[in-house]
Amino acid sequence: MNSSNSASGAVQTGDGMNRRSFLRASAVLTTGLAALAASLKPLMELEDFPTAERFMQKYYTELTPTEMDKVLKRIADETEAQYGKRPHVRDLKPMDGVEFAYCLNLTRCIGCRKCVHACVKENNQSRNPEIQYIRVLRLPHGSMDMEKAEHHYNPEKVPEPGFFNMPVQCQQCKNPPCVKVCPVHATWTDTDGITVIDYDWCIGCRYCEAACPYWARRFNFTKPFIPKDKLNPEMAYLGNRPRRQGVMEKCHFCIQRTRDGRYPACLEVCPVGARKFGNVLDPSSEVGTILRTKRVFIQLKEELGTSPRFFYYFDV
Repeated sequence: MNSSNSASGAVQTGDGMNRRSFLRASAVLTTGLAALAASLKPLMELEDFPTAERFMQKYYTELTPTEMDKVLKRIADETEAQYGKRPHVRDLKPMDGVEFAYCLNLTRCIGCRKCVHACVKENNQSRNPEIQYIRVLRLPHGSMDMEKAEHHYNPEKVPEPGFFNMPVQCQQCKNPPCVKVCPVHATWTDTDGITVIDYDWCIGCRYCEAACPYWARRFNFTKPFIPKDKLNPEMAYLGNRPRRQGVMEKCHFCIQRTRDGRYPACLEVCPVGARKFGNVLDPSSEVGTILRTKRVFIQLKEELGTSPRFFYYFDV
């Protein structure tokens, strides 16, 4: 900027703009912003419309630690205002040398669906309508036709002779089609193999839902409802923090637990030990041993080239 001042007090900028023209341009810009704000006012009066702070937030990977601290505080403030409980919100990064995998023993699974409800409780999923990340299929022995599987069976009558059960959730693919179709890069796969969603960047286009061959993504058509006494206050930015209407969500391997050295909630609640989880890069891990020594039956729809990190196996 040229620092020479004229008698009128005009200041010349580097491109020749003086103070008067700068103010004139600023006035036009201000008028335009005011018009934009007026046009958005009806939307901003909706209960779940993003705040200006959230709307202007940087992309996740561009946030500095200081900026992330402000974001986490904003989330904690919003959650406390809504639920009357101060949450502990963290931004948990992937650990070096870790790639998570899940193994599920179809021989042992009894279809009790306790994993479904533990997931809902842990991950602050809406209770009305209830959003569930895990679906448990009922299939006759000898069949793998998932399109004809029964979703709504009586879990009090399991296990049933002649049938087996197959829980299905996000497969945490190495080649996820959901990531490829997101127009705003609100979903991506981290180095530890977990495909995550930034709820503040999701625009709710549902392209990822359409692209997923495992029916793993859930869309909030209405405002999610969680009873105040049911809120889990241990939260992660990319995990189980409360979501708003109009965004996607899905299983993220309980990122608030697994990136903190704990097991997913679905594994801990399983009464028959059908679920195994760990670091596939560690040959001594339980999942590493299973993949080397057990009869790994399938990776769901592996013919699609998605390369799931979720494996199904039998004892024999």
